[in-house]
Amino acid sequence: MNNSEHQAKINNDKFNRRALQVTDAQSLAVSYVKRGAAESLRLQASDGRILAAPVTAPHPYPAFARSGMDGYALRSEDLNICNQGEIVWLHVVDEIPCGYVSSIRIESGTASRIMTGAQVPEGADCVVMLEATEQRVENGVNYVGLKRSIEPGKNITPRGFELQEEALILQEGTRIGPGEISVLATFGVHMVEVYRQPQVGIFSTGSELLDIDEPLEPGKIRNSNTYMLASQIREAGGVPVIMEAIPDDVELARMKVEDALREYDIVVTTGGVSVGDYDIMGELVTSSGLDMLFNKVTMRPGSVTTAAVKDGKLLFALSGNPGACYVGFLLFVRPAIRKMLGMERLFLTEVTAVLGADYNKVNNFTRFVRGSLQAVDGRLVATPAVLDESSVMITIKDSDCLIIIPPELRGAARGQEVQVLVLPGIWS
Repeated sequence: MNNSEHQAKINNDKFNRRALQVTDAQSLAVSYVKRGAAESLRLQASDGRILAAPVTAPHPYPAFARSGMDGYALRSEDLNICNQGEIVWLHVVDEIPCGYVSSIRIESGTASRIMTGAQVPEGADCVVMLEATEQRVENGVNYVGLKRSIEPGKNITPRGFELQEEALILQEGTRIGPGEISVLATFGVHMVEVYRQPQVGIFSTGSELLDIDEPLEPGKIRNSNTYMLASQIREAGGVPVIMEAIPDDVELARMKVEDALREYDIVVTTGGVSVGDYDIMGELVTSSGLDMLFNKVTMRPGSVTTAAVKDGKLLFALSGNPGACYVGFLLFVRPAIRKMLGMERLFLTEVTAVLGADYNKVNNFTRFVRGSLQAVDGRLVATPAVLDESSVMITIKDSDCLIIIPPELRGAARGQEVQVLVLPGIWS
């Protein structure tokens, strides 16, 4: 079924929540995402950004044959007689520090003192380390004595040893970090083409919400999800734009969502997607000009996670429960942002581990259980968080993985193999 047929089928019966499998919902959402535009930045401003074009080497590296150590540059054939136990004395004709190019060619019977990293002079085919030499001066002339032979090329890094000219340095879609900046600077790439960061609008819904600087009131809670989402958006590579929370008012929410979709690349809401009387985002998605992609996913927490599209822009309506909101972002919003940034690996890294403790909850949907991942005796052990309910917030900070418990397991026992999604900042 293509995207248009899928939308028509849902919109014909739009109040019926039809659960999609997680992978199907993920694929459907990212199928609407297009790569963003590119912009050019100075290298020093590109840290953390994503390359929008491959970078090739404008010259070989190193650009010249360089010495691998402090010592003497010479011709290896001059030391062949050392095999008979004789010491060879060579006339020292130059001293070559880093950054200096010698104009004196090395001929038979001569050598030049050279420093680590300096350009090897013409005629020399090896460098002997300083510690393996002796020095003497006769009539104001410097000589170096050597007792052992050496093979050609020894202690010299040849031109182009690391990269040849026009070789690929960095792939498109690479996140720029310290190593990448070092390489780009080495090759004089001072302007870098990167993907523009998606602007992601965020707002929470609910008359119970207080801003974080307001004192607590009876029956109220502080709007923590918005700030959690902002942090997740930054990690994914987007720019969060925090908007004021919306009370339980469908018309106000509709106006805010439409304005946000016109202005931002992606819109993320949290709250108002349950099946209760104040399901304002669920009602908005099914009763306005949005094309609903899905409004139920076979997952816990966050089964009511909803996605819609308008004019090519995605709206993700996530649960107001902190745990569900957190997981919903990782599974659906983060991949969309990464695709806009041209990244190839959209989804969280999945590994196999064994359970570090029993998990006894049974559900008809796949559970994504917060937990901690450790290497123990050469294998990965994933231990579920003690408190993993959808509404629990405190264990988010202590988790570095999501343990996948499919419904057919009917829970899982300690030592059982399970699939685990590694959270950002570990391997992804």
